[in-house]
Amino acid sequence: MDRMQQVVGQARAAFNSGRSRALEFRMQQLKALKQMVQEKEKIILAAIRADLHKSEPNAYCHEILSLLGELALAMDKLKSWAAPQPVKKNLLTMRDEAYVFPEPLGVVLIIGAWNYPFALIIQPLIGAIAAGNAVVVKPSEISWNTSQLLADLLPQYLDQELYPVVTGGVSETTELLTQRFDHILYTGNSAVGKIVMAAAAKYLTPVTLELGGKSPCYIDTDCDLAVACRRITWGKYMNCGQTCIAPDYILCNPSIQSSVVENIKAALQEFYGEDVKSSPDYERVINKHHFRRILGLMEGQMIAHGGEVDEASCFIAPTILTDVSPESKVMEEEIFGPVLPIVTVNNVDEAIEFINRREKPLALYVFSNSKKLIKRVISETSSGGVTGNDVIMHYLLSTLPFGGVGNSGMGAYHGKHSFETFSHHRSCLIKDLKMESTNKLRYPPGSLKKVNWAKFFLLKRFNQGRVGLVVLVLLGIVAALVLKSHQSVLKRKALLIVLAVQRLGWLSV
Repeated sequence: MDRMQQVVGQARAAFNSGRSRALEFRMQQLKALKQMVQEKEKIILAAIRADLHKSEPNAYCHEILSLLGELALAMDKLKSWAAPQPVKKNLLTMRDEAYVFPEPLGVVLIIGAWNYPFALIIQPLIGAIAAGNAVVVKPSEISWNTSQLLADLLPQYLDQELYPVVTGGVSETTELLTQRFDHILYTGNSAVGKIVMAAAAKYLTPVTLELGGKSPCYIDTDCDLAVACRRITWGKYMNCGQTCIAPDYILCNPSIQSSVVENIKAALQEFYGEDVKSSPDYERVINKHHFRRILGLMEGQMIAHGGEVDEASCFIAPTILTDVSPESKVMEEEIFGPVLPIVTVNNVDEAIEFINRREKPLALYVFSNSKKLIKRVISETSSGGVTGNDVIMHYLLSTLPFGGVGNSGMGAYHGKHSFETFSHHRSCLIKDLKMESTNKLRYPPGSLKKVNWAKFFLLKRFNQGRVGLVVLVLLGIVAALVLKSHQSVLKRKALLIVLAVQRLGWLSV
């Protein structure tokens, strides 16, 4: 038995033992995860700094603060999330118990990303644990320091059999994907997302793919440019542009392009000072491979600001490109770096057309004083999520599902949505063995009379609350008697009751 088979087999055996299903156990594991985050905060922040040159305040805000919020929410709501959810019943099931029961899927695989190497592992892990699953954790090997730290810390705090950590690169991940899982959540690019989905298809394993794409940002001429550009600058250049929902490019009218540039430059000065390279708040590109990839995207472009680079430290200054052609190389793929192209359009109609000609993005941003215009863009385009008059902030609201659509991914998580993603919503109907005469409607031999009664019970709706329910009970009894007896008197009584109820307005189709 090879290593991956052994790891997954051990996780499945642990899941089959049933211990992860108990709410007390889930709560215990979530509390242990919170304890880990709080007790090991300093070394977590140090690992993130080693990978991405990120300051402690930024690393805490980007990767720890939201996790503590997710943990608090999951622990507070777990009992209600995991409880059976009663559903409405029809006339034929009025006496039965009907509910949806969220049950664990089984063994889940979470494949993290390197740009937020701690949060993009722990956040889905919270939902998977809360839902009662076993989880195989695969951090990104590109963020090596954080990957090794996760492999060291998680076994110290969580059940080692239920929540193993697998480290390594492409070969280890490829081998891991040959195993059978009950759900896979992958965060990364579309090319690898297709590989993950193909591997999952072998076992009909459902997937959640958090991918990315070129998230557009339209700036209307009727807009406070100073505020808009400050917010765009924050979202674009945080983490050195290595954020899957960062604004990838700007669409605006040619008449405001120079003003947009000047306002972004002012915001950069405000955030990072005169010497961006020495600012503790400005990160670095993850490695030389991505450094060179980003430089390749800038070739031949008009640089309105920035452009300074240092390969030794993987530094690329915040850069703005103007008058960018829609056919240029920088507009072909997600930039995932500190380079912001501006493409000019004459109006919102052209902006909508431009967005719709391309793959559906993970996020879309619109800045305008007109809420009507913002809602028009929302209604006439498609994206994983939208924020109007800001960027990225929809990600931070746990009541909103976070996920992509089309080429930017499938499925969603965050908050309760994480719990639902990692749960099977099992339909449950429990009947008793009494009143068997009412079931004659569905038993052979068939008859027109049975069909008519079936129509009545399945197609009618009561609309008068408790009074309607009383009549419903009476009708059920009468129907049972009619089916049990062939006496014409009972048939006439049943018909009179139905007509009376309809006249009173208690029934509607």
